[in-house]
Amino acid sequence: MNKILLFSFIFIQTLIKAQFSERNLSSEKWQFKNSKDKNWLIATVPGTVHLDLMNNKIIPDPYKDENEKKVQWVENEDWDYQTSFKISSKELENQNAELIFNGLDTFSEIYLNGKLLQSTDNMFRKWEIPVKQYLKNGDNLLQIKFKSAVNVGKELAKKVPFTMPESPRSFVRKAQYQFGWDWGPRLVNAGVWKDVKLSFWNNAKLENVKIEQKALTKEKAELNIYNEIFADQEGKYIISINNKIKNIELKKGKNSIKLPFTIEKPKFWQPNGWGDPNLYNIKISLQKDSKIIAEKSERIGLKTIELIQQKDEKGKSFYFKVNGNSMYAKGTNWIPSDSFSPRITKEKYQKLIKDSKDANMNMIRVWGGGIYEDDEFYKACDENGILVWQDFMFAGSFYPSDENFLENVKGEVKDQVNRLQNHASIALWCGNNEIDEAIVNWGYQKQFKYSKEDSLQVWEDYKKVFHEVIPNTINEIAAKDKSIYWESSPSIGWGHKESLTEGDSHYWGVWWGEQPFEIYNEKVPRFASEYGFQGMPTLETTKSMFSGTPDLNLENGTIKAHEKHSRGWEIIDNYMKRDYNIPMDFVKYNYVSQLLQARGMQIAIDAHRRAKPYNMGTLYWQLNDCWPVISWSSIDYLGNWKALHYQIKRSFENQVILTEEKDGVLNFYAINDELKKFEDVKVEIQVVDFNGKVLNEITTVPDGKTLEEIVKFDPIEIENLIPDSNKNEVFLKLTLKDKNQKIIAQNNYFFAKPKDLKLSKPTIKIKKISETEIEISTDVLAKDVYLIGDTHFSDNFFDLLPKTSKKIKLSKPLEKIGTMSLWDTMNP
Repeated sequence: MNKILLFSFIFIQTLIKAQFSERNLSSEKWQFKNSKDKNWLIATVPGTVHLDLMNNKIIPDPYKDENEKKVQWVENEDWDYQTSFKISSKELENQNAELIFNGLDTFSEIYLNGKLLQSTDNMFRKWEIPVKQYLKNGDNLLQIKFKSAVNVGKELAKKVPFTMPESPRSFVRKAQYQFGWDWGPRLVNAGVWKDVKLSFWNNAKLENVKIEQKALTKEKAELNIYNEIFADQEGKYIISINNKIKNIELKKGKNSIKLPFTIEKPKFWQPNGWGDPNLYNIKISLQKDSKIIAEKSERIGLKTIELIQQKDEKGKSFYFKVNGNSMYAKGTNWIPSDSFSPRITKEKYQKLIKDSKDANMNMIRVWGGGIYEDDEFYKACDENGILVWQDFMFAGSFYPSDENFLENVKGEVKDQVNRLQNHASIALWCGNNEIDEAIVNWGYQKQFKYSKEDSLQVWEDYKKVFHEVIPNTINEIAAKDKSIYWESSPSIGWGHKESLTEGDSHYWGVWWGEQPFEIYNEKVPRFASEYGFQGMPTLETTKSMFSGTPDLNLENGTIKAHEKHSRGWEIIDNYMKRDYNIPMDFVKYNYVSQLLQARGMQIAIDAHRRAKPYNMGTLYWQLNDCWPVISWSSIDYLGNWKALHYQIKRSFENQVILTEEKDGVLNFYAINDELKKFEDVKVEIQVVDFNGKVLNEITTVPDGKTLEEIVKFDPIEIENLIPDSNKNEVFLKLTLKDKNQKIIAQNNYFFAKPKDLKLSKPTIKIKKISETEIEISTDVLAKDVYLIGDTHFSDNFFDLLPKTSKKIKLSKPLEKIGTMSLWDTMNP
């Protein structure tokens, strides 16, 4: 009997699958060639022309040596791609067949069996083309002819009567960073960068599913599920949501079917640090005549999110409320993690987001000069409780607003919002990166000698794209609970005082303005969505810049070529000599550059968090790299944590105890970002010398004693705390405790800059506990201990206090572990 049931089940499933099917044409044998050439070469899809040229040994790896310069010719050529695939007579029996291109970069013509099907002009759009009438039994030839985006862009630029900055990149709807940035190479790609599929369907197809959260309480979640269905055959159908069946009537053509759906006793999706990011699977299937003809699955999270902007005595607030609670946003900015995006693996996405979660982040801003990331990125954010601030892909230039461009942008917004809006992680749509600021502050109009009419036209173009087309399209297609829109990041440029009192801020007085790190204590915005400082990548990644034996020398051409900011080395040196001794040895210089970067960002984050609730968000620039490079990232191209990422993990703890030194007085702040309260809190303060001797001890208790969000303790005059000691020879050891004497947070505070500390040589010992765990100890203060080895250390670049030890876990066993501390850079 069981065998008969099993056979029946298999037979039914076969019938079901026969109603719709999809073939991945990416796995067919692809070829490519320069359009001028006759000989075809082997290609990979998804891919890019640069990768194909590398695989065929026609160009060198542009990430190595100074090879980037040698491959610039590629962007000026046209490239042809093709593949052949077989179609069976059985497949031709289907009523409909569609070719689906999930990503073509960028200007192309698509031919099937010699017939021109479609011209494309946007890397970020999905192209669905009916092809039933053009398919034939047996062999079919698919060809895609790509035009040089640079050459097409130049032709488009000629239609505008004035010079656009960064021309021609703003005329082409492709990843803007491909044209080069101050952290990335110029590699203007072409090719089939996402999957190509051939889809067969009958009667009707389920084009899109939009899930709207109508109401959410602890008792139930009330949803509206909008199903966009295109019917080839009108009539009676059945739609089911998680096996709950509903009879529907479809007309020929487009149909929108709204169905209510309730989840009892829902578990909320919580951001990282507040609880679990609970997710629910929603499966929608469309049936006709007892056969499933289409189905989709969505994974959603139940949450509420609001962007709160209320006028107050200091300006206007800017913060997110999640599930009714005010959330302090702690996070970073994301750029594409490879200049050749098709080779970003699911594993790399998952690791970078897990690394963000492990560093106590709850928000990532997807920067507007890159790409709308792969579904795996948003899936990883959903699963790890990371909210996504999603820029649209416009950055740092002026953009046209002719009819074709606006229609193209509208199609792009539709495709991306439809694809992404059901993700629990989506928090905000942002129109662009730094375009409002570019128009107002960057002096392009003067540089390019704009007339008054030209300048007015730029602003009119801006308003059409970012005040009208994008927000109107979002409102048209996004669910009401997924339609928060912010026009431009930042809302006001960092040179204007209002940038600190309202909206979000990109504060670049540090680095670009070359102000000292301490200026962060004064320039505190309502929401810091960009700020940063460069540091070198790890030694492993630095060595990967070379194709042969690495020459680790700051004067080496390869090392210089992997610093894309024109004054990068000079700026790093200027800051380094303020706070550190500049080492002559390359390895020590690499180490100190990382400490410098971490120190700057720690000062910024501490200032932001001390200002809570005036400041309610801090997103540093940037998490990751697209190639091996000296940059603002906290994780380098090979996935190694720089000193900054270890510091971010400490700075973003849910509970921290911070010190502010001002006019001879110390102020202490206990900060709590969690939803729970701590009763009867106190801070124990010890003055400790670098040999471990406790010179003074004091306990301070705040009025009220309850730590809910932020508590400022009574100030202490420095001379009352360390009357007889040299500030260069002591530090404060701070311990925040609750009523049960349980430690909530700990921190150390130094009174002098690193270069002025009177350190003694530490005797650092490492004891092996197991294959993947060590214990490290020291006799005197070991400042900024750097563990060196080919493994990931659970902590690194940390202060090891005198006569203490610390256990460290390793991601894989290591026979020999090197160590370095700040003392080594002071004593060559």
